[in-house]
Amino acid sequence: MTPPGHAPARPHHNLTLAVLLLATLSYALQQTLVSPALPAIQRDLNTSTTAVTYTLTAFLLSASVATPIAGRLGDMFGKKRMLVIALGVFAFGSLLCAFAPSIELLIAGRVVQGGGAAVFPLSFAIVRDEFPRERVPGAVGTLSATFGIGGGAGVVLSGVIVDHLSYEWVFRFGFLVVVAALFMAWRFVPESPVTSPAKIDWGGAVLMSGGLIALLVGVSEGNHWGWTDARILGLFATSAILLLGWGLFEYRHPQPLVDMAMMRERTVLTTNLAGVLVGFGMFSLFILVPQFVQAPESTGYGFGASVTEAGLFLLPATAVTLVAGPVAGWLGGRIGPQIPLAGGLLVALVAYVFLALEHSSATSILVATGLFGLGLGFAFASMINVIIGAVEPTKTGVATGMNTIMRTIGGSLGGQVAAAILTGHLVNGYASEHGFAVAFWVCAATVAGAFGVALLIPRQKRSAEPEVATGVPLVETETPTVPRVVGAVPPRRLAS
Repeated sequence: MTPPGHAPARPHHNLTLAVLLLATLSYALQQTLVSPALPAIQRDLNTSTTAVTYTLTAFLLSASVATPIAGRLGDMFGKKRMLVIALGVFAFGSLLCAFAPSIELLIAGRVVQGGGAAVFPLSFAIVRDEFPRERVPGAVGTLSATFGIGGGAGVVLSGVIVDHLSYEWVFRFGFLVVVAALFMAWRFVPESPVTSPAKIDWGGAVLMSGGLIALLVGVSEGNHWGWTDARILGLFATSAILLLGWGLFEYRHPQPLVDMAMMRERTVLTTNLAGVLVGFGMFSLFILVPQFVQAPESTGYGFGASVTEAGLFLLPATAVTLVAGPVAGWLGGRIGPQIPLAGGLLVALVAYVFLALEHSSATSILVATGLFGLGLGFAFASMINVIIGAVEPTKTGVATGMNTIMRTIGGSLGGQVAAAILTGHLVNGYASEHGFAVAFWVCAATVAGAFGVALLIPRQKRSAEPEVATGVPLVETETPTVPRVVGAVPPRRLAS
């Protein structure tokens, strides 16, 4: 039993990290696991191409709305509590999808799944609150790597599952993983000692949600409806009005959902802009490479690969990202995260340029995806560490959540732009080699822009955050924005 007056023993940070890795991976897989299964879903549920596409769009919209809101609620009421809730919502959505008898219920299940998207920012916030200071950059880098690992692995696993089982197993597999993560998080993740009690800013949540939904629906439907269609222009105009109104509303709100002063701070602003451009490049790669290698040999460039074989071309990116993320975190803890971020983006730029110039053999494709995975791992890990170093501990969840949304928006734009370029270069039903080359060059230009933005991010000076003395409770203040301590902090934090 715990002696009176002493805090209960908290799990070792390595165990906490392992559980958080399982939680983030369970979500990251679902970002791309569904894409290769779309033809099978359309066939088995006897639905249209437009309807089946909403299994991706609905997830994206729900995730975009839920991520910053749940991140802020975690800052307010406890990160572990919100992590367990997010995983529970995600598990329920996976179960709905696994047994959905119609496309309507499948889309509804994907909406519920997206509600669990705050797993990433909540995990980053738990690491910052719970880990010894010198372990934070490496742990964040490892968690960030799962974003890219899950994206690549999802494409690979989906092909294997659909080819040998059925599309339902894409969701059943996800359900099993997330249930395991839910139990482990409930059992082994400690509640973070830092919270910032406040009232929920429902007005800001509604305005932000409406603006993001209008923007992403417009981006998602641009190729289908036409970019000059009145509906698309109306959605973009609505998005601009709502997001501008949201910014003004939050700026004047005493307890905003998202602190606009924080978002305007140069480090946060430039890092989020880089996040949009990096997301553009990452999701474009996951779309372009599988389509390129699956094109028949009669096109003069394709390899005639199956869905499973196409996924294997992304394995180098997945494998290298697994190593690059922790290494970037380790480097960032010693020289600051800005240098690994810029270096990673430079490597990703080289990968796209190489792919645009040389894509005639399987070896060249594998080399390019491996290089991109290296750059992606460094970029994602460093980006989050830049954000964490720039904001107060009580704003970690919402700040990293907004960065995640920036990458999601960039990914949506990248996917649609890549599809539009290929559609504009069709020859006998397939995109031409020149069309793919143009798409690769556009992505290279976007990553080059991200590299330029990264050079504008101010260098951070490492500063020691105040530690909390073990067993000494802090006096709570009446001011709702001042952090309070929930429980005592273990002795190992003093050693950090």
